[in-house]
Amino acid sequence: MFITVAGTKKEVKDGLTLPELIEIENVETPQYVTVSINDEFVASDAKDSTVLKDGDNVEFLYFMGGGSNGND
Repeated sequence: MFITVAGTKKEVKDGLTLPELIEIENVETPQYVTVSINDEFVASDAKDSTVLKDGDNVEFLYFMGGGSNGND
């Protein structure tokens, strides 16, 4: 089956799970990554049981802390 990961179309095995994809993609700090599939966020407690389907569009989102240094 084919899925799109971060804008790149990839062929993967049928029944691929989200944890397997995270491992294949060498996602850094997977415990902190937010995942969206087809523009829908995957709940943290659903990550382990999510199975990808042909045509899915997967994005890994990393939220960075930070802010103004007060010199605006």
